[in-house]
Amino acid sequence: MDQYQIAVIVGSLRKDSFNRKLATALARLAPPDFHFTQLRIDDLPLYNQDDDAHPAPAVLRLKTEIAQSQGLLFVTPEYNRSIPGVLKNALDHASRPYGQSAWGGKPAGVIGVSIGAIGTAMAQQHLRNVLAYLDVPTLGQPEAFVQAKDGLFDEDGNIGEASRQFLQGWVEKYVAWVKQHAKL
Repeated sequence: MDQYQIAVIVGSLRKDSFNRKLATALARLAPPDFHFTQLRIDDLPLYNQDDDAHPAPAVLRLKTEIAQSQGLLFVTPEYNRSIPGVLKNALDHASRPYGQSAWGGKPAGVIGVSIGAIGTAMAQQHLRNVLAYLDVPTLGQPEAFVQAKDGLFDEDGNIGEASRQFLQGWVEKYVAWVKQHAKL
């Protein structure tokens, strides 16, 4: 059986992040041949092109983990109607130096959760624009703009009953997308 290694990039550093919880819960909905690893991005220095020739160890680790994956899952909050700076910093680091991007060709899913009624719609759109430039084939449908409300997660951190069917369907489409586009 083929194993799919999925690099999960959570765009929040907060310990009790709704998006980290969502990433963990979504992984539980995936089939057993999918293994999800949340990548660390909190230790990356701010991107500076002067450092391209000698990237920090954290940058090399990030690029290696992405290269070893067959797919990407971006789970992002929305800050000021866009993606968080820490996520953009990770995107920039792993795409540089020019011509040596770790992202290219990796199939991705984009999702996020927020307390706002529109979820993370704007952040997801901005992220999709960046991913298009980075040559990351991104699942277009279904879109998932998840609102953090009571019952989204159960007491064990799983997706709650009211949202489980929708998010299970999203995961199934994501899995099919990765299988269609991944290079094993």
